[in-house]
Amino acid sequence: MRFAITLILAGAVVAPVLAQSPAGFELVEVKKIWDQAPHNAFTDLTRFKGRWYCVFREGQKHVAPDGALRVITSADGNKWESAAHITSKDSDLRDAKIAVTPDGKLMLSGAGALHKKVPYEHQSFAWFSADGKTWSEPTAVGDPGYWLWRVTWHKEAWYGVGYGTGKEPRQVRLYLSPDGKVYGDVVEKLYDKGYPNEATLLFQPDDTALCLLRRDGKPNSGLLGTAKPPYQDWTWKDLGVRIGGPNLIRLPDGRLIAVVRLYDKKVRTAVCTLDAAAGKLTEVLTLPSGGDTSYAGLVWHDGLLWVSYYSSHEGMTSIYLAKVKCGK
Repeated sequence: MRFAITLILAGAVVAPVLAQSPAGFELVEVKKIWDQAPHNAFTDLTRFKGRWYCVFREGQKHVAPDGALRVITSADGNKWESAAHITSKDSDLRDAKIAVTPDGKLMLSGAGALHKKVPYEHQSFAWFSADGKTWSEPTAVGDPGYWLWRVTWHKEAWYGVGYGTGKEPRQVRLYLSPDGKVYGDVVEKLYDKGYPNEATLLFQPDDTALCLLRRDGKPNSGLLGTAKPPYQDWTWKDLGVRIGGPNLIRLPDGRLIAVVRLYDKKVRTAVCTLDAAAGKLTEVLTLPSGGDTSYAGLVWHDGLLWVSYYSSHEGMTSIYLAKVKCGK
């Protein structure tokens, strides 16, 4: 596969907002930080060497052959500029995620929807950078035909859930990698009912793993999985609500916060508390959003939850950054 990296500068559109939910969660501020492509979507967010890095997909539309990964950066979260633009001549690059590696580099991951089916439709990739501007050549990761959607570092390894994108098998696998490049199965068939797909993992202080899992079949309600080391035996709770683009963070006080797309009534990006014991999501704040939306990046910084996400509620599908006060 052939890839190119280019640099572009751009400004941000700022729109401060103040709102408070009954649960004491406050939307302190929200800003549109990028709208340079016809369709800007599927975000993630991290801090690296004192700077913000947000990554997302750009393309002509939600699904298009020109899909590319854009990395933007900011010193303060107000003024943003492009750091890199990663393209492919062979695939639509999608669902970028970004993380800091234990050896002090940035790791970018995403999936390529292949133009030529060979015979699978998708291949996941990883790129690495020391400065957020210059990125390595892509490394194919996981199994062909499996979308490794998000990876999480825990102790000595990266863990991630990949989902089969062909007609069969409609299942998810749990992967492990010591370096973010070579992945092996921990559980070959993690879950296989209701077309499971997008998933995020979170590890509790006692090493318990939580898996927030989207489903799009019948049934289509989200699931919460729980497992103890070595993460081979999982129990699942039905959340009773359909979700999309799941992400999950543990606050310093131990509360679990999920940001997801909700489909009941108006489609929206919602901040929710998660009761892991009960398997219950409770919406506590609706972010300004609608239509084509969600896929949040989450960072706790300076006493606030910083949330990157995308939405088409203002017409063009654009990238937003929200700051949320999480009450007590």
